[in-house]
Amino acid sequence: MTQPDRPANRLQMTAPAVKLAAQELGVPVFQPERLRAEEAVSRIAALKPELLVVAAYGQIVPAPVLSIASCCPLNVHASLLPRWRGAAPVAYAIREGDRVTGVSIMVMDEALDHGPVLSREETAIGPREDAVELTSRLARLGAGLLVETITRLPEIQPEDQDHARATYAGKLSRTDGELDWSLAAEALDRHVRAYRTWPGVTVPFAGGRVKVLSGRPLSGGGEPGTVLRAEREGVEVACGEGSYLLEEVQLPGRKPMPARLLVAKRA
Repeated sequence: MTQPDRPANRLQMTAPAVKLAAQELGVPVFQPERLRAEEAVSRIAALKPELLVVAAYGQIVPAPVLSIASCCPLNVHASLLPRWRGAAPVAYAIREGDRVTGVSIMVMDEALDHGPVLSREETAIGPREDAVELTSRLARLGAGLLVETITRLPEIQPEDQDHARATYAGKLSRTDGELDWSLAAEALDRHVRAYRTWPGVTVPFAGGRVKVLSGRPLSGGGEPGTVLRAEREGVEVACGEGSYLLEEVQLPGRKPMPARLLVAKRA
């Protein structure tokens, strides 16, 4: 089961990766618009599953579905619960400067990422790692941990989460990525890496806004938004604290390009 096909690039309907993989393996695919719908619940129940596993599904799983499997329903979550419950744990971990994250296998209940944890595995976040890279690593980590956890399921004692320590990674919107140069360079860099897939970071430049695809913080200084230098490696812009070197950018409706071309266009 996976989400319905959705409009993506140029509004073309695009199938989820899970659907494509299932089709290659000859596995039937079911894509309900709403998991709470009676048809969806009935179809799952008809399969009489022994085990239900959820990974990045994007919908709250209702109680009628949670109770179908003969064993406990499991969730593969990309954080060390109870830190970063919610929709965007990878982005929040990078944005907030966490040095370590990981994967948790938990027993699902009706609340958001709230149930007891069966297993966890930690991994350090690289100093220049972005959300694409970290998500890929955590997916592989989670797959291995899931198989190991299912194998040891009868002997694992579930561990209740410390709900008082819970933090939340809410769903991101496009406006979350609309930043300005008053931000410290280190914080801007974390936002760029955290929001690499969605929503992306845009900053003011030459009377408009430019999307930042890659860059790095530096120690320069000046009035926030001032171009300090422009050369082959990029365009250095002063921030609220330090400076940021724009390396690759994208103008609205255009293809990605080296940041140095921004200054040429402005001139």
